[in-house]
Amino acid sequence: MAIIRPFQGIRPAAEYTSRVAALPYDVYHREEAAEEAARDRLSFLNIDRPETQFDPSQDMYAPEVYQKAHDMLWEQVGRGIYRKDDTACYYLYELTMDGRAQTGLVACASVDDYLNGIIKKHENTRAEKEEDRIRHVDACEAQTGPIFLAYRANTVIRELTAQVKTAPAVFDFISKDGIRHRGWKITEAEKISQIRQTFEEIQGVYIADGHHRAASAVRVGQMRRKSHPGYTGEEEFNYFLSILFPDEELMIMDYNRVVKDLNGYTVEQFLEQVERKFTINPYDRAVKPERKGSFSMYLAGKWYQMDIRDEYRNDDPVEGLDVSVLQRELLEPILGIRDPKRDERIDFIGGIRGLTELERRVNEDCAVAFAVYPVSIRELFDVADAGRLMPPKSTWFEPKLRSGLFIHDIREKIEICDIFPLNQ
Repeated sequence: MAIIRPFQGIRPAAEYTSRVAALPYDVYHREEAAEEAARDRLSFLNIDRPETQFDPSQDMYAPEVYQKAHDMLWEQVGRGIYRKDDTACYYLYELTMDGRAQTGLVACASVDDYLNGIIKKHENTRAEKEEDRIRHVDACEAQTGPIFLAYRANTVIRELTAQVKTAPAVFDFISKDGIRHRGWKITEAEKISQIRQTFEEIQGVYIADGHHRAASAVRVGQMRRKSHPGYTGEEEFNYFLSILFPDEELMIMDYNRVVKDLNGYTVEQFLEQVERKFTINPYDRAVKPERKGSFSMYLAGKWYQMDIRDEYRNDDPVEGLDVSVLQRELLEPILGIRDPKRDERIDFIGGIRGLTELERRVNEDCAVAFAVYPVSIRELFDVADAGRLMPPKSTWFEPKLRSGLFIHDIREKIEICDIFPLNQ
């Protein structure tokens, strides 16, 4: 049902690939981004976070900042740091972390499929977070951050992927966090046709991660449609850069919570409140929750196991999620966290940081931490299929896709060498 089409990717030249590849723009605070970008001027983070090229006092949302991103990108294309493939291709992108590999198809998804709900969402977006990426994509005239899509594993795609991966990779490197990255290019007409037709028959494509990037890319596409009233639908701005992974290869990690105070309760009073809806048993060490409905809590230097009492369980696809249970039965009624998206008393910690990060936060600037059993990919699909939305900060995917390895050009047809001579 989904249109997943090949594209002429802009990719770093082989000798620059490992230097270009960068973690997503939104994993860094401003100071962190500046420090990381300065480590290597070819890191794509310099383009993804163009405010790093200015004095710290610079308004990071000023027009000249986005123009700087445009200029750096196309100047580097002109110098041969990046090269645009001659023909439309699909690509494979494999990430291996701790011995576990996941391989995605790099392609372009349809703006119309997003608008019509064929590409399904499980999370709300916020306009203020979209605006930055809208301006970045529009100024660069390129989509630089791939959207992480998921689909139910398919035998045809699985077999074709295995076949393609028998050929030498077009890039192969290990990033400084120990993750191996490999890529392949699919140019054969027969394989391209087979992939496209297979996805047209797959029921359901889901945004796993990158809701704001997807919404921003779609908004830019809509803007360009308005400025090109005679558009045919084949223009590149009608599609957005995506990497599609089969559900059987994906791992969702826990997305944990820390709260800065106990809402006026003493430790003893707080535990009494919690015990009304949860059974509590002390741990002698840090232990992650081992099943749905179970939570680990760090409070006053001690770890506890919390299990929701049966009468407060829920079979609803959204209300039954552990992140929903914690919010509904504890965070809001006891700690007063009514809007976790905006309440400054709560913070969210990705599971990749481990339980030691929860301990550190409570020991330094928070009062209590909760480790949550991770949402499953099946739960994610169920929520999206029901047309529902998860609470904010419900899923944390690892490993993170690198930016800069694949770029989708949405400019009008124009030769790169007309702007920057290739021998520059």
